[in-house]
Amino acid sequence: MYIIIISALVILSYLIGSIPTAVWVGRVFYGIDIREHGSGNAGATNTFRVLGIKAGIPVLLFDIFKGWLAVQFAVLADQQEWLLLSNDQLINLKLGLGVAALFGHIFPVYVGFRGGKGVATLLGMIIAVHPLSALIAIVIFLITLILTKYVSLSSMIGGFSFPILIVVVYHTTTISLVIFSMVIAILLLFTHQKNIERLLSREESKANLKVKIKKSSRKNAMDLDS
Repeated sequence: MYIIIISALVILSYLIGSIPTAVWVGRVFYGIDIREHGSGNAGATNTFRVLGIKAGIPVLLFDIFKGWLAVQFAVLADQQEWLLLSNDQLINLKLGLGVAALFGHIFPVYVGFRGGKGVATLLGMIIAVHPLSALIAIVIFLITLILTKYVSLSSMIGGFSFPILIVVVYHTTTISLVIFSMVIAILLLFTHQKNIERLLSREESKANLKVKIKKSSRKNAMDLDS
């Protein structure tokens, strides 16, 4: 019974993570497939750049919510009297369900497994798993964004700050959480290789959320999506 319920929660988390917010908003309200414009990714950043703030904000918030909600399933499961979980087991379950939602966002079953990069969904996940570290990482992201105007650079710096906060500031002893925080930093570095190349060559696009992009494509579209 335990294995069946956990498996069901993993599948449910994946299906919720698979909800292609950017794709559906683009198709329903703008008549376009967001993946055919800008950077080609189905995430909040590309939505902001192609469709503007009115479309970008709800996409961003819902993508964050997907990661947060998946973790809450673990919290609900832990409240059941028959399911006895230690603190480490609960954290492991939170991470497992959050990762399932993250995979859903990156490989959404509803739209041919072509999604975004998962930054927003990952953010929702870490907010639910370790709120204080997530909040500080967000502040670091925003400060970097204000100073540099580079979303990609800000995301990487914010991501690298997370394991430092987990290990150095909060002295977390749960091995799975420590490893996960480090994997986040490595994953962000891996998924932003093109952005790093553009940053080094000074060709990376800077964020300008005040301007609505009306063109069907953009040569220097940012390649960072949630």
